[in-house]
Amino acid sequence: MRRMILAGLMILFPVMAGAQGWSTPERGSALRADLMDALRPMVEWELGAPVEFVIHDLRVAGDRAFAMLEAQRPGGQPINMWATPMVQRGTFDPELIDTPHIEVFWRKSGRMWAAVHWAIGATDVWYQYEPICAEYGALIPEVCAGLYR
Repeated sequence: MRRMILAGLMILFPVMAGAQGWSTPERGSALRADLMDALRPMVEWELGAPVEFVIHDLRVAGDRAFAMLEAQRPGGQPINMWATPMVQRGTFDPELIDTPHIEVFWRKSGRMWAAVHWAIGATDVWYQYEPICAEYGALIPEVCAGLYR
């Protein structure tokens, strides 16, 4: 069920981009690299290094950003979840997910981006939550619309 909801959101998100006040940084842009570089150390702590990201959706508006990603090893190699540091530490059950998908919210502070809310392998839409919607609702209106107004 979660996979169907995510698939629907990934189809809907790009369609709505033109009508919203956010944009998607171009592939190869400095902004796109800055966002991924801000997230990478935290994801590598959990999944092991090195990781690359497959970006399914990336939105930026002012000093806020949101993305739906999937982590992989360089060259497109899948990540063996059973061998990740987070599983080895006993902080994650790899049977809960099919792939290491990630949802992340960033905030810009000065000249740097910081990943402030993120999850690997979430099994629900954890960001459909009043404090997240209050701060990032403009980036995810299809998730937050009408919930907390």
